[in-house]
Amino acid sequence: MNLMEIIRFALRGLTINKLRTALTTMGIAIGVGSVIVLIAVGNGSSLAVQQSLDRLGTNSIQVRSGNFGFGPRAQSASNSTKALTVLDAVALVDKTLAPDIKQVAPIANANATCTNGTNTSTPSTFSGTWPAYFEASNVAIAKGSYFTNDDVTEGRRVAVIGNTTATDLFGTDSPIGQTVRCGGIPFTIIGTTEIKGSSGFQDGDSLFLAPITAVQNSLTGYKPLSSIIVEATSSKTTDAAQTEIQTILDARHHVKSTATRDYRLFNQATLLATSSSNSKVFTVLLGVVAGISLLVGGIGITNIMLVTVIERTREIGIRKAIGAPKSAILSQFLIEATILSLVGGALGVLAGYIGSHFQIIGVKPVIVPSSVFLAFGVSVLIGLFFGGYPASRAASLRPIEALRYE
Repeated sequence: MNLMEIIRFALRGLTINKLRTALTTMGIAIGVGSVIVLIAVGNGSSLAVQQSLDRLGTNSIQVRSGNFGFGPRAQSASNSTKALTVLDAVALVDKTLAPDIKQVAPIANANATCTNGTNTSTPSTFSGTWPAYFEASNVAIAKGSYFTNDDVTEGRRVAVIGNTTATDLFGTDSPIGQTVRCGGIPFTIIGTTEIKGSSGFQDGDSLFLAPITAVQNSLTGYKPLSSIIVEATSSKTTDAAQTEIQTILDARHHVKSTATRDYRLFNQATLLATSSSNSKVFTVLLGVVAGISLLVGGIGITNIMLVTVIERTREIGIRKAIGAPKSAILSQFLIEATILSLVGGALGVLAGYIGSHFQIIGVKPVIVPSSVFLAFGVSVLIGLFFGGYPASRAASLRPIEALRYE
């Protein structure tokens, strides 16, 4: 028998039970599609985090309270932790002690729901800060203006909001000059920020920024700062600026050693390395979960092919009795299994591409080309591997025993 005849027999065998063939193919398609989509979700999440960090700028440093310790010594250090204050931020502006620091902005976060008539919005980022925050965090104004140092000094209740907050409160109307109440306190909107978009689970446009004095006087009280944003003079002086921050804060917080520091510094490189590492683990875990579904599809091929061999035992016996060689029987069933995995793989790739055009758990999937080739290649190998045993079993049947089978 030539190859074309073997393929023709294989295709005829698959059409004997069309529903079973379709369900088996669907199992492979789901596995391949899951691998592509889930890896795309992991990759999309990683890219979203990187884009969010890029918006901070390459010379931005975050200072946060707290330390990373364990055991009695860490507990003792935690009990003596000195919170970050506005005076710490003021000290970091000293050009004599910190020549590599361009500007500093303290941040006091609050939780407040804002209302405008019947419209409400609870910004995911509600912060009191200084005007330096806008440049240090790469926050650009789309309409209106920033608040000023005079607004901070006078404690004026003015605010700059993001696009999501503006839409929630004002719809298509311009928010500039209008007043909203946040936590029962009136704030006048003087500007809106340029659209940032979402970063994974974080909406960068759900934003409300006001003078820190207004937020502390009206909403939070004079509690410790949530963080301090520091901008170095350039990306090349970030390390020097970080050293200057440590020197100033160590002196102010009476830190005796690096192990007892009650604050943490995060620059973009550190955040990017941490997020990249976490994203890789996340993507691998998603790939493993999807790979399990692909493996289950392969087991389904084995099961279906074994059933097919049993159902067609008499046919196999007749073909061997009239001279069909063992290799022809083996090739036929291997080709059947491979066709199932090829068609399933192709459908899975198509489903993966379609599925990657929709947001999943707030993340826009970004397809990794290598995952497409990997998933499709594995599906073909699964067809060959899991179809090998049923094919070998069919080819090994003795004609006399196969003809007796009922």
